[in-house]
Amino acid sequence: MCVKSSREWAVIAAESAAEKKAENVMAIEVAELFVVTDFFVIATGRTDTQVRAIADEVERGLLEKGGIKPIGREGASESKWILLDYGDLVVHVFQPREREFYRLEKLWSDAPRIELPAEIVNATDEVLHVEQPIEY
Repeated sequence: MCVKSSREWAVIAAESAAEKKAENVMAIEVAELFVVTDFFVIATGRTDTQVRAIADEVERGLLEKGGIKPIGREGASESKWILLDYGDLVVHVFQPREREFYRLEKLWSDAPRIELPAEIVNATDEVLHVEQPIEY
């Protein structure tokens, strides 16, 4: 089944990130504030390997469940911040230091957050209880 809504793509991306134990996963609707895209999904991985795994899982999930491929992928060689560009959706997978530096949540604080399914929020909470949370 292919999903056509960019909001649904954002939820699929968040679910896929959570499957690889991404931390502090959130989806932000930026359409009213930013003409380039409609949604951001932001997630954190603790290591280069985890950041790559999260980005790969997001790509796989969006292809299988949403029927879409990214039109661009940046940052994969360093894996400190991988950006997946789907046009109407941009996925940011950061390591903690980079996420703290760029603070996209703060930059887009006026944009509404998408309410994510409880299993994504709970999965993120479980990981954050095991490791130190990221302070913003």
